[in-house]
Amino acid sequence: MTHIHIIGIGGTFMGGLAALAKEAGFTVTGCDAKMYPPMSTQLEALGIAVHEGFDAEQLDHFAADIYVIGNVAKRGMPVVEAVLNRALPYTSGPQWLAENVLAGRWVLGVAGTHGKTTTASMLAWVLEYAGLAPGFLIGGIPQNFGISARLPQAPRLDPASQSPFFVIEADEYDTAFFDKRSKFVHYRPRTAVLNNLEYDHADIFPDLAAIQTQFHHLVRTVPEQGLIVCNGREGSLKTVLAQGCWTPVEYFGGDGSIWQAGEADADGAFDILLNGQSVGRIAWDLMGGHNRLNALAVAAAARHAGVDVQTACEALSAFQNVKRRMEIKGSVRGITVYDDFAHHPTAIATTVGGLRQRVGSARILAVLEPRSNTMKLGTMKAALPASLADADQVYCYGGGVDWDVAQALAPLGAKLHAENDFERLVETIARNAQSGDHILIMSNGGFNGIHGKLLAQLAGQAA
Repeated sequence: MTHIHIIGIGGTFMGGLAALAKEAGFTVTGCDAKMYPPMSTQLEALGIAVHEGFDAEQLDHFAADIYVIGNVAKRGMPVVEAVLNRALPYTSGPQWLAENVLAGRWVLGVAGTHGKTTTASMLAWVLEYAGLAPGFLIGGIPQNFGISARLPQAPRLDPASQSPFFVIEADEYDTAFFDKRSKFVHYRPRTAVLNNLEYDHADIFPDLAAIQTQFHHLVRTVPEQGLIVCNGREGSLKTVLAQGCWTPVEYFGGDGSIWQAGEADADGAFDILLNGQSVGRIAWDLMGGHNRLNALAVAAAARHAGVDVQTACEALSAFQNVKRRMEIKGSVRGITVYDDFAHHPTAIATTVGGLRQRVGSARILAVLEPRSNTMKLGTMKAALPASLADADQVYCYGGGVDWDVAQALAPLGAKLHAENDFERLVETIARNAQSGDHILIMSNGGFNGIHGKLLAQLAGQAA
């Protein structure tokens, strides 16, 4: 039985890869600096041993057949130097996945700056609902499945076979320290969703054009008999396709696009239009116009895989969203606490705006931890005040960045509470919260367990 040791197993991608490898019969171990839910919980449930730290000594305890190295691993880390010095076999996560899981399958890849996790989750669920039993690897945990990754299963109509379909969140971040191409160039999708594209990942990309180059590398891998589903509102994506495209393209959302979303009614239900004709209706609890665009992309991609639009609409009406995407963590004294992964100004604005549509004039207390590499560098700090403008109060934790959050967010005026002390931040939020408030916590990390600590403090005040 082949043993793989995953260096950087705690990330959503590498943790999902670990789950796939375990399901496929590999012996799986791994290491990371720090683990937190949902990946820590998932790996523990799978019985995967995880070593804390990047020391070289772990190689004596986990003598693997191959070492799968995540992009969190850098030159200079003792474990990386030991792998190289000992001439041990190693590969990247995307390459291992391509060779051991994706080869020969109908891959449906979802790419874009925003919405990859939600859209990929929707697409996997639509194929599942239609009986196609896809495999998937998603950077989050879709609540319809309760896991972030699995191998293809037996289709409902052909239980003796295995589904050819595999849905993957196609990330543009770099592959590994020895492979600076974007992860998604390894996946070779037959169906590619290009959801949106703007500047991000300032730690590895100097400008938008550099990211567009990587997206065009992805476009070059989609076969002539495949399909590209592209957001018609995104000029940055049209620039990518103008560099060369050898695959049919179906546009959604923009002027002249064949896929359009009708206006949502008071309950959030809306029609999907194909070539101007209503072909299905979705009734769900998801907020915001961005999710209607996600639904269009999913309907188009699923149709390419053989799912009729009406069935896709039925499936999306039963979609339960993804953990850490506007997930309600609890309610105390009439105060509701939400958890969301938003960490880019566009995603923050979309999330706050979606909640505003739902709660009307009720107070929104937005709590932000600038934690992504781009945020830590301060590249996006000038755009933050506008992205948070729709909140009634803003609490920003500056303990993990080198720039002055109070100065950067000063345009928010009196609604801003900037705090470098975590415990004082929690106390301030709890003290200012009132019955009927909605506390929206946004971070792409564990944020020191703020959700539970805040709910406990709110409950303590009620006692």
